[in-house]
Amino acid sequence: MAVVAYLRVSTEKQFLENQKEEIVRFAEKNGLKIDKWYMETVSGKVSTKERKLAGLLDRMKPGDCLIVTEISRLSRTLLEIMTILNSCIKKGVVLYSTKEGYVFQNDINSKVLGFAFGLMAEIERNLISMRTKEALARRRNEGKHLGRKKGDMPKMKILNEHKRQLVRDHERGKSCAALARQMGVSRTTMFRLLNH
Repeated sequence: MAVVAYLRVSTEKQFLENQKEEIVRFAEKNGLKIDKWYMETVSGKVSTKERKLAGLLDRMKPGDCLIVTEISRLSRTLLEIMTILNSCIKKGVVLYSTKEGYVFQNDINSKVLGFAFGLMAEIERNLISMRTKEALARRRNEGKHLGRKKGDMPKMKILNEHKRQLVRDHERGKSCAALARQMGVSRTTMFRLLNH
């Protein structure tokens, strides 16, 4: 059985030391010996897949323990937290959250708590969707145009700024495809620019 502590801060300014001290106290109080420390400075908005946490979760085996100071250290979105909790429960990994006093393991209490988190995540998703729809409807009713203005293509603006040089390069023999690649647009877009 491996006991792993995971610490995450959003910025360099936040101190990992506070989280570390809290986990050490928790481990001593519960007779656990920390085998490995994982620390990263990354925003909770960054997907779990792009963080050290993903690799850590993949390597954990049944009976292993993961300790965090707060559930929010795992992610900023309830949906991702739910996915992590369910993954731990299914794998037989015990997850401790020191501040909230949660213990997630393969028992009925953890499953009920996991269900409650899942329900909250679902409600959060629906509320975000509802707020977005209401905001769009309000803007529509106020007569505001939604989306990009017709003909407003940011890439075309950049192309037009470089049009003279692009035409010159094309006249000197550079292919339309090569110019399109250089500017990160389709050949059709480049062709349209060069022939207008």
